[in-house]
Parts: sequence; structure tokens; C-alpha cells
Amino acid sequence: MIRYKLYQNRNSNSNTNGKWYARAVCEETYDTEKLAAHMSSHSSPFSAGVIHGVLKDMIACIKELVMDGKNVKLDDLAIFSAGLRTLPANSPEEFTASANIDSVRLRARSTGVFRSSVLTREAKTKQFSQYTVGEGSEVEMP
Repeated sequence: MIRYKLYQNRNSNSNTNGKWYARAVCEETYDTEKLAAHMSSHSSPFSAGVIHGVLKDMIACIKELVMDGKNVKLDDLAIFSAGLRTLPANSPEEFTASANIDSVRLRARSTGVFRSSVLTREAKTKQFSQYTVGEGSEVEMP
């Protein structure tokens, strides 16, 4: 169940100033160790420690491959790749990596069961039950 909170756009320069939108709420973050324990609880013959070790090695290998310019596809999850944030140059001759490449970023494009169309079709949503709206007042939502 994906819970959401409502928020109002208060950007006076926006065409949608004053309109209301939903934002997904995350109530908890699972780190690698907690994910391994969760996976182990699904009738796995492998202990949480073994799964955790495999996940840590997988993460290190994904980083190594992405940093070598390769894409890594985890079926039904995402394709991981490197992306660049760059500053403009007036010509190809004036472009240098040190001056124009601002940062390297990890890109993750969903694939398979994590594609947006699949998530949209399968997700169940519910408004978060209690949160602050407006001027700091706590509101109980139906």
C-alpha cells in the first residue's frame, strides 16, 4: 500500500499555484542488512548473513561496471548506468572534462515489473492518516 500526503503548490510563478497534489510517504527505509533479513524470512535456505554478503558484493560489482561505462540490468528492477551533468561550452574545442563535467550520477531506469505502467496498474494507494496541512495544524484525514 502506497500512502500519500496532500500538498499545495505555493509557487507564485507557477501556472498551478494553489493547486493540490499528492506525494508518496515513506515510513521506513530498509538498508542492505534489513533487506537481507527480510529476504531470508521468505522461506529461503540462505541465512540473512549469506544474503547480505551476496547483496554487498552485487552492489560493489554494479559500481565497478557502471564506473567502467557499462549498463547493468537487473531484470524486473532497473537498468543502472552512469549519467553526466555538464556545463555548456561554446564549441567542441573549448569543452574539457575538468571544466565542463560538473558531476557523475547514477541513473536507474525501471524495467519489467517495475516499469511505470505496471506499477500504476498494480499499486494500491491510501491517504496517510494524520499529518500537517497548511499553517502547522495536525489534521486527521478520513
